[in-house]
Order: sequence, then C-alpha cells, then structure tokens
Amino acid sequence: MNILIADDHSVVRRGLKTILVDAFPNATIEEASDGIELLNKALEQDWSIIVSDISMPGKTGIEVVKELKELKPKQKVLILSVHAAEQYAVRTLKAGAAGYLTKESAPEELVKAIEHIMGGRKYITPEIAEILVNINIDNSGSRQPHEALSDREFEVLKLIASGKTVSEIADILSLSIHTISTYRSRILEKMQMKNNAELTKYAISNSLA
Repeated sequence: MNILIADDHSVVRRGLKTILVDAFPNATIEEASDGIELLNKALEQDWSIIVSDISMPGKTGIEVVKELKELKPKQKVLILSVHAAEQYAVRTLKAGAAGYLTKESAPEELVKAIEHIMGGRKYITPEIAEILVNINIDNSGSRQPHEALSDREFEVLKLIASGKTVSEIADILSLSIHTISTYRSRILEKMQMKNNAELTKYAISNSLA
C-alpha cells in the first residue's frame, strides 16, 4: 500500500503522516508540497490513494483531480480541506474525487474514509449526503450566482472576499497579476456585480468567507 499526501503546509503533512503511519504501519507514504508536484508524482506511479488539500500553489486539488480523471481515471483521491463541506464538497465530487473531509474531522474518520475508498466506494459524510439531497430536491434551475463560477473563479472569489489584493492572490495561486485580474473581471460579469465590496458582501451573506 502506498499513499501520497499533498499539502503546502509541512506541519499538516507531518501530522497526516503520523496518523497514517499509526493506522497503516506497512504503508509507504510520500509527500507533495504543491499542486504541480502532486500531479507529477501522481502520474509517475500508481498510488493506493492520494490525500490532498484543495488550496495549493501551482494547481488546486480540484484541478489535479480533474486532470487525473482524464489521465488516470482509476486513481483514488480523497480531498481533505479547511473549507466547510457546503463550499467545496459538491465541486470536488463532481470533479472526480472519491471523498471529501474537512480538516476538523477526527483522525479516526480520516482512517475510516481511506479504508472505505480503498474498498472501491466513495466516502460521503452525512453532512455531504444532505447537501446532495437538497441539491437534487431544489433542482429547479434557480442556481445561486456563485454556482456559475468555475472552480478557479470560485477560489479567487473567496480570496477577494477575505480581503486579499490582486497581487496577493497572484502570489498565493502562483499566477500572474494579469491572470487574476482577468478572473476578477469574469467573476464580476458572471455575478452581475460592480466591485470587490459587493463580492465580499455576497460571500459573507452566503457563508463563503
């Protein structure tokens, strides 16, 4: 059994490795510190499972999941994120991930999720199941404005709402200032808003920030 952990914070990787070594003492565990390294290592060999954060420099966890779905569709990926389930779980599962957990989850649940996914099933928490049911029930076409955004646009929206400047967002996502400005323009157009203040107000009222 071999496991690949991806997170841009070394402390988080160290903590995850400690949990997984205890649960799977015979497993080989390797690490990736950003999205580019994650994708490269994921393509270099087959992994029993990949445990990845969403927000990383280079490529987001969701972007890597989408690429792996095309290039290595059998690769199992569990997303472990600081973001609440209602913000990213559905996007993550649609992208092709086998499960989504928040970093607030107990170590036992992480181990349970990995075992569940290793058994060939998706790991859906009761909270995510409720979100999916509500989406299906309210499938009337009346989507909220932010649901029209791409995954990268959604990421930029959240960073804008957190008070980050265009240059700061560019540094965080390892993209050019021009690219972030383009994303910002698309977000404003799609959501029919005029400025960052309106975006921030919307994000806060919809529990996105």
